[in-house]
Amino acid sequence: MAPQPLRENRVEMSEEGMASASTAPRARRLALGLGPERLLTMYRQMLLARALDQRAWALNRQGEAPFVISGQGHEGAQVGAAAALRPGVDWVVPYYRDLALCLAMGMTAREFMLSVLARADDPSSGGRQMPSHFSLRRARIVTISSTVATQVVHAAGIAYASQLRGLDEVTITTLGEGSTSSGDWHEALNFAGVHRLPLICLVEDNSYAISVPRRLQMPIASVAERAHGYDMVGADVDGSDPLAVYEAVSQAVQRARAGEGPTLIRARCTRLTSHSSDDDQRRYRPAEELEEARCSDPIDRFRAYLREEGLLTEEAEGQLQRECGEEVEAAVEAARAAPLPDPGDLERHVYAEG
Repeated sequence: MAPQPLRENRVEMSEEGMASASTAPRARRLALGLGPERLLTMYRQMLLARALDQRAWALNRQGEAPFVISGQGHEGAQVGAAAALRPGVDWVVPYYRDLALCLAMGMTAREFMLSVLARADDPSSGGRQMPSHFSLRRARIVTISSTVATQVVHAAGIAYASQLRGLDEVTITTLGEGSTSSGDWHEALNFAGVHRLPLICLVEDNSYAISVPRRLQMPIASVAERAHGYDMVGADVDGSDPLAVYEAVSQAVQRARAGEGPTLIRARCTRLTSHSSDDDQRRYRPAEELEEARCSDPIDRFRAYLREEGLLTEEAEGQLQRECGEEVEAAVEAARAAPLPDPGDLERHVYAEG
């Protein structure tokens, strides 16, 4: 039998679209169907994620939180993606930087702080895992492993199950660009392409796999170019622009629900902190590069956009900042007061019982 031609594949680059969008912001958001209230909700989610992230770092430096891994600089990509999904219906298989994504899908500030301080009521693992190993049953957020890229295999399995059952569900999974060097990632995307699964793989590319730059991870400019090898659509978007990510993920969701298969999206993000609380990026990133990264802060950019649109006043901004600060402090105090795990349960879910 002669080999069948690949379906039409493309890498949708967004640079031109971004340029035109900046000249007509109102027309852009109207075309996307995003009203003022929705945009302000997205902005608040980004602010809350940043405030929680910064508070976790402070708790680490004070000796209360043993380990922190940050999502600062990724909030735009995560909140933009979440806005295109249905919380509690679609499945989320995240990675460790996805605080903003998980908050936007239904996790509370208190639940996150329970994991930071390793309390018994931590919904992610009952205080057994490091912070940011997100899991929340009611929001269909599936727990991850510390082994990078294994979550993509799990996501492919979930999407396959939805397909076999004929359910109108989409699964999104996320990872950093360094994790795409893993064989698990290739196997999962290959399976998704073969079976035309309702799967979205969002690669949050912040240019560094811990301390290793992208150019030493892959010989191509964008991981989205690899979509062709899996017979799926690839998209390359500005991850510091939540509207660009919302548009790309919305289109991917439409394709998935229509049975048109998976999508690989690369979101260009900026990493504003070191890889983790155990790392010091000043040892391998030049000062000029770090300064340039701060110029791509998604919160600053989205704030400027909302003000240009006349949707966010200085007074309203101050109110949002206060609300988020109060929510964070209430979450910290609640987590501090929560009980620690029972040492007698240490081996539960580790060894077979009975």
